[in-house]
Amino acid sequence: MTIDEIKDNLIKLSEEYNNPEYFHNDPIIFPKFFAEKLSTGEASVQDVEIAGILSAHLAWGRRDMIVRDCTRMFDEMMWKPFDYVMTGRYRDEDKSLHRTIKWSEFAKVCQNLKYYYDNNTSLEILEPEDIRHNIFGQSHSPKAANKKIHMFRRWMVRNDGVVDLGLWKNIDPAHLVIPLDVHVHRTALELGITQRRSADLTTAMEITAFLRKVFPTDPCKGDFALFAYAATKNQKIG
Repeated sequence: MTIDEIKDNLIKLSEEYNNPEYFHNDPIIFPKFFAEKLSTGEASVQDVEIAGILSAHLAWGRRDMIVRDCTRMFDEMMWKPFDYVMTGRYRDEDKSLHRTIKWSEFAKVCQNLKYYYDNNTSLEILEPEDIRHNIFGQSHSPKAANKKIHMFRRWMVRNDGVVDLGLWKNIDPAHLVIPLDVHVHRTALELGITQRRSADLTTAMEITAFLRKVFPTDPCKGDFALFAYAATKNQKIG
């Protein structure tokens, strides 16, 4: 397949899959739920951000399991994520919330969010590595692809009026990085977009640079071609 053929195929697939039809059973439904309530004054930007960051954190495995466990998480929060975080009282158990993610890890993330919101109004000002370290409590890792974080940022920044939320206005969509998971990586290898076998930040940046040639102002639109196509076939995420 030639470069022009690859680009034409990406454009076609992105147009096909940038469609809410494919995202009824996807973790984005949770921040989208609160974004809709925000539009009626029934939720805050912080509700949307917390719903997004926590749903992205659980976005690993089968979609139906992710949605099931995100629902359990929001039930625990009484569907008031910002109020729950700011109480400082969290479910903190050595039991699984989602796969290997335990309620105790959920509690630590909530605590980090409380510390942050005690002094700030929005996560928008944080760089991906800051979110990794300050919110998720993970050690700094300059080589990490940070798939979940870049997916969360895509949700919050892209304003396509279709799938993503577009709540954050101070980040240029052109500067977003593709959320690199196994589906994106496999498809990019098959298409010859990258030859790199390591699913690290360098590979994510290489794929993003190619997508920027196809979608100059919105490279993450290519996420719908590389990810949604494969994920829809396999019904998996991450």
